[in-house]
Amino acid sequence: MAAKSRAEDYPHEISEQLTGFDSSVSSVKTMIEKLMSMPRNDLLEKLDPLDQAKLDLMSAYTLNSLFWMYLVTQGVNPREHGIKQELERIRTYMNKVKEITDRKKAARLNKGAAARFVRNALYNPDEKDSGKKAASKKAADTQSDAPETKRAKQS
Repeated sequence: MAAKSRAEDYPHEISEQLTGFDSSVSSVKTMIEKLMSMPRNDLLEKLDPLDQAKLDLMSAYTLNSLFWMYLVTQGVNPREHGIKQELERIRTYMNKVKEITDRKKAARLNKGAAARFVRNALYNPDEKDSGKKAASKKAADTQSDAPETKRAKQS
């Protein structure tokens, strides 16, 4: 009944917003409880350095966002507070970590395969035939030299 009387005290529009805020706070609380259930050192040992950085940035951003909300509830304008610069600083580091992850996911160039593709794409049949012709001409020259000497001896 206490919840019903609280809902009646506020206008309908604000009541919906408060209900949404309450559910958001509850989900944040469950996430924080999951993080806090395991010792931080044990959690960090299981992660690689990039994931450790992501966890640290997420934790810092979450705490600063919660402080932002606290300032709003206390009537302080957070845009004029130092928390705004701190959130921007964390965002820049988050962007740097995102760039690193994107670079890891980016396709790598196999230089050998690319060279073969280019060489085969630029295939010129005249060059290949001229190479064969030169080789066959050289072979014919060596064969023609040998019979001439025999013919010269026969005559």
